[in-house]
Amino acid sequence: MKILYQGVAGSYSESCAKKMYPDCETISCKTFDECFEKASKDNSLRAIIPESNKTTGNIGVEYLLFKYRLNIYAEHFFPINHNLLGIKGSKISDVKNVYSHGQALSQSSEFIKKYQLNENVRADTAGSAKYISETKDKTKAAIASKLSASIYGLDILRENIQDDKNNVTRFLVMGKEISQPKYKDGNYITSFLFKLKSKPAALYSSLSGFAINGVNMTKLQSFPEKNSFSSFFFLCDIEGHIEDQKIKNSLEELGLHCQDMHVLGVFNSDKFREN
Repeated sequence: MKILYQGVAGSYSESCAKKMYPDCETISCKTFDECFEKASKDNSLRAIIPESNKTTGNIGVEYLLFKYRLNIYAEHFFPINHNLLGIKGSKISDVKNVYSHGQALSQSSEFIKKYQLNENVRADTAGSAKYISETKDKTKAAIASKLSASIYGLDILRENIQDDKNNVTRFLVMGKEISQPKYKDGNYITSFLFKLKSKPAALYSSLSGFAINGVNMTKLQSFPEKNSFSSFFFLCDIEGHIEDQKIKNSLEELGLHCQDMHVLGVFNSDKFREN
């Protein structure tokens, strides 16, 4: 399996891909958009994308989910343990500036405040580690993974500096071909996009079918349609398989209120949800 990820070698996305699919070949992309675009053009490619974090919420890829509408094959909740990385021989007392992705900086805010470090936002965590290895400046450090430290020859000055010691990010594995597991005993997630017809109380009315059929909703997020502040799409996850009758009934009811509706995928629920 070939899996696209955003960032450079050592990123959390790549780490998740290698843990979940040990035999996979990982392919670096500069941006999330590049991951989606390549996966949309080649059936042999999969993209692994961070969708949301337990501490800081949504990563901000919803517009790409809407734009490309790739099929979701799997979800993985992956532990994110941040580390402060510096050049060989440096100490934490040397560090004045810290570099990382905005999410990693936010997730490590207590540590950053404690040591009065100056934050510098960069495109990704592993790229920040690579940058530190090239600067050879003891006053600069990166917040990134242990894998990044190994790849770029950096010292780990502090381990597990994230505010929440149980920090977890949800990753989605996506691709062009439509595929879903056969319906049998088990736990599933059905994910879809929808845009409502313009009428009063449209959202309230559209969701009634889920309540009537006893369907649990695990995610409901709105985001504006391109070039509009008055037209919105919704991204929704519900528990259950699309072939389950109560899911069918709920989606049929929702469809009566929609201008547009698109199923993104049906996939096995990650065991993390059982915790």
